[in-house]
Amino acid sequence: MKRKLSILLCGTLAAGMLTACGGKKEMTGSETNAKSTGEEETVTIWHDGDEAIMGVIEDTVNKKIADENVSIKFEKKTGLTDQLKLYGNDQANGPDMYLYAHDSLGMLAEMGILAPVTDFISADDEADLLPMTVEAGTYKDTQYVLPLYYESLLFIYNKDLWKGALPKTTDDLLSYMKENTDVDAGTYAVVNQHSTAYNVAPVINGFDGYIIDKDAKPGLDDANTIKAVEYNKKFAELMGEGDYDTCNTLFNEQKAQAIIGGPWLVSGIKDAGINYGICSLADFTLPNGKSLAPYSGVQGVGILKYAEENKKDAITSVLKALCSKETGVALAKESNCAPANQEAYKDEEVAANEMIMAMKTTAESAEPMPNIPQMSVMWGPAESMLAAVNKSGEDVEASAEKYQEEAEAAIADMQ
Repeated sequence: MKRKLSILLCGTLAAGMLTACGGKKEMTGSETNAKSTGEEETVTIWHDGDEAIMGVIEDTVNKKIADENVSIKFEKKTGLTDQLKLYGNDQANGPDMYLYAHDSLGMLAEMGILAPVTDFISADDEADLLPMTVEAGTYKDTQYVLPLYYESLLFIYNKDLWKGALPKTTDDLLSYMKENTDVDAGTYAVVNQHSTAYNVAPVINGFDGYIIDKDAKPGLDDANTIKAVEYNKKFAELMGEGDYDTCNTLFNEQKAQAIIGGPWLVSGIKDAGINYGICSLADFTLPNGKSLAPYSGVQGVGILKYAEENKKDAITSVLKALCSKETGVALAKESNCAPANQEAYKDEEVAANEMIMAMKTTAESAEPMPNIPQMSVMWGPAESMLAAVNKSGEDVEASAEKYQEEAEAAIADMQ
């Protein structure tokens, strides 16, 4: 999700669990032969992500299931969703599982190529997973994705520039920005992509507004969404251009005291030599008494339907290992990922990681990015509305009405 997620949609998933469900399946001839000969059974997982992270998962899981004569193997596929469209029903050439961001789930589920996670593991096995991540992997009341790790927007600040304690409310943050921003001089208290829907979602969600609901109804003209956009405009006026590159440059060149962004920014911030601190957006309270509620992107694994027929036992073993505390701890320690397994946060080293613990706090109020197919056409109208309000000075209600109609038309065209 990273830069693409922030710009296009912004875009980083959710849910699943452990013990095998139901009775024992009848084994295919190839399975019977593999088990009788002691041949190791390999579960192939396609991905389109960071090879280093996949390596951590592969090593951890394979050690955990070595005694079960099962292993996993990751294969990178550029344009993963397109690959799954081509091979999602091709048992001979497709994967057994895939690992990807949860927001693609609705599209894949509607294709009918996925098997429910609950066909393999029981609800008891989900006990240690963060509820938000499980929700992300659920589509139309069926869980298709087992969550592994997630990300969300954070408040990242320069400890050498920030004056005093961090505010506890967004109103106090706004007051601080007014006192510490000089637009003419090009120095800012806080920068954010103020007209990017993903970056404004914390305010919209916190005001009980919505970009689109679970029934695929756009919410740009919802009264609470309008209130949120009006409130966000006050901040936008103190944030400059608000595009991705400008925000990053201002912060890394120490012309902005803080930036709202995701963990994908941290490596660049480190390279710039910034003495930075991180806190959760959930630590800021809105005027309505609720916390900022950013979208969260969850990375997780889904199972191809045909794989259930001949690798059910092997996949069950893999799923149990994937959502274990051990895998969560490894992801946190070695890849700086916020694990879906809550038990992983009890590890001392994980608990000392400021960024990961900030995302853990955020997970309590964060909302999974909508995983319905219609979300793909919502970013355009939502961001056109924000740009009209923040950059062109158009009336919020008039813009909301205009772009609500545009969003409804785009969704109708999908039918």
